[in-house]
Formats: sequence, C-alpha cells, structure tokens
Amino acid sequence: MSKYRKVMVTGGAGFIGSNYVRMVCEKDPDRKIVVYDALTYAGNPENLTGLEDRIEFVRGDIADTETVEQAMAGCDAVVNFAAESHVDRSLVDGRPFVKTNVEGTYVLLDTAKRLGISRFLHVSTDEVYGDLVGTDHHSLESDVFKPRSPYAASKSAAEHLVFAYGISFGLNVVVTRGSNTYGPYQFPEKIIPLFITNAVDDKPLPLYGKGDAVRDYMHAEDHANGIDIVLHKGETGLAYNLGARLEVTGCEVAQGVLNNLDKPESLIEFVPDRPGHDYRYAVDPAAAESLGWERKWTFEDGLAATCRWYLENEDWWRKIKRGEHFQSHEESWYAERQA
Repeated sequence: MSKYRKVMVTGGAGFIGSNYVRMVCEKDPDRKIVVYDALTYAGNPENLTGLEDRIEFVRGDIADTETVEQAMAGCDAVVNFAAESHVDRSLVDGRPFVKTNVEGTYVLLDTAKRLGISRFLHVSTDEVYGDLVGTDHHSLESDVFKPRSPYAASKSAAEHLVFAYGISFGLNVVVTRGSNTYGPYQFPEKIIPLFITNAVDDKPLPLYGKGDAVRDYMHAEDHANGIDIVLHKGETGLAYNLGARLEVTGCEVAQGVLNNLDKPESLIEFVPDRPGHDYRYAVDPAAAESLGWERKWTFEDGLAATCRWYLENEDWWRKIKRGEHFQSHEESWYAERQA
C-alpha cells in the first residue's frame, strides 16, 4: 500500500502516463488518482477507457496556475508526465516545448511548494545526456547535460527547475530519466507504432540515414513500474536512470516489426537524416536497480506483444492517423526528408 493516498498524475491521458495510471489502478486500488491532462493531440481520453470510476479527470494546461491549483489541492504527491515529447516536432517549432516543458513545470513546482505537496516526481528523458556515439559509455546520473534538440533542451531546463526548487525551498523532489519507451497507447508518430501501423497497411517504414541509430528500448510497463518505485523509494534530490540495458538499431526495429507482421523488407525506406540526430543513447540504471527495480520485458517479447496490441486495437490508431495533427506533420515532415 502506498504512503501517498492521493496522487496527481499530469499527462495521465498520454502514452506513458496512461500506462502508469493503469498499473497503479491494478496494483493499488485504494490509491486515489487525479489525472490532469490538456488533451492536446497526443493526449487521448480513450487511453483511460475502463478507468472512469477509478480516477478523477481534470482537463487543463499545466501552465495554467489556477486550474493546476484546484486539481492539486488535497493531493499528497505529484507525478509529472506532461510534456511535448516528439523531437521531430520540436525541430519544426520549439515554442510549445518551452511553454509546456519549462513554464508548465515551473507552475507545477510553484504550486506544489505553496500547497505543501509531500513528493514531486518529474519524468525526464535520457536525451538530456546527448549523443554517446563513438563511445561505449552508459550515461550516469552525474553526467553533464548535453542536449542537442529543442525537445532535449526543454527537458534539461525543466530538470534544473525541479532541483532548484528542492534546494531553494526544500521541496521533496525526485527525477526519473527514462530511455526510449514503447508499448500500448503510444501515439503513432513515434518509430515503433509508426512502423507497426504503416506495415499493417503495406506503407513504407521511413528510416533515417542508414538506420543505425541506437536506442535503449524499454517497455512502457517496465517504465511505469520504475517510476512508481522511485516515487516511493527514491532519495530526495536525486535523479534515477531507467533503461532496459538493451541497445537496438533502427534497422533492427524495422526488421522486428516486419517479421512479427510477416511483411517484406522492401517496405523499409531510407530517408535523409534529421538535423542534429543523436546516434546513440544508453543509460546505466544501477541506481534504480538498487531500489529494487528491474525490467521484465526483453525487446523481442515486448515488440511482439506491442505488435499484437496494435493489431487488436485498429480502431484506436486508425482514428488517430486520420486526424489532422498526425497527417499534417507526417505529410510535411517526411515530404521534406524525401525532397
């Protein structure tokens, strides 16, 4: 049973946030959850289907002080998933990333300070560490930040605010830095759901450059479990890496998807690289493992399960891919890469 009896989960209708909410509702039915989400293009109330009687849902922007305060009142802890998160979109327009990821995090922290919140967990990313290509290093929590995209820079800035509130005001803060995550309910602009849904329709799987960029792919269930362990056991003022200790190339992702769906390799289409592409991320999750966390999913099993989920939930993703937010970005971004 959690010592935090009422938790505000910002971005709880998004990908990792909704997986976290589902996990909490299953393993700790007595814990009250306030899901706070602006329902931007990547936030989807259908991600929480079946949980309506278990959660309190508040629609709002994390940069809106008044609405944030109303939703946070009476909570013991805050878990902040809310973020603009797609690197490609940040390269087109970084302003929403600064607004949500920096200003929004500030509003949450300042409200948490005023309301005396017991613990504030901020969900960050391994992208704050920058590119590790050409080395065998695994990023440590003590490494210097070297963000290389507007998205990564905005997440780095948010972390500085989090730790500043811990130092300046004594707010009980912890941070998780997760590696690339995949699984159910992921908006199909990200590589794995994009490749799965494209392959189902015999559409090209666009791979940047030679497809040799490496990511440490972690299943959303493992990520959600790690966050909850850090929420309860993490030391105040520290960050914790969450990674699967698995390094997978883009080509391996594409081939794995095609193998699971029995589709031909001819669907792979190499496209010009994106600006400032980081070619390797890898974290050392030993600190989180020392708290008792360990990943359960291998990449092979996790990818197979994820492919099955998207096959069984076509209505969910087809509705998204027909929408304006998905189509406008896909058409403009990949048309530019192909040109």
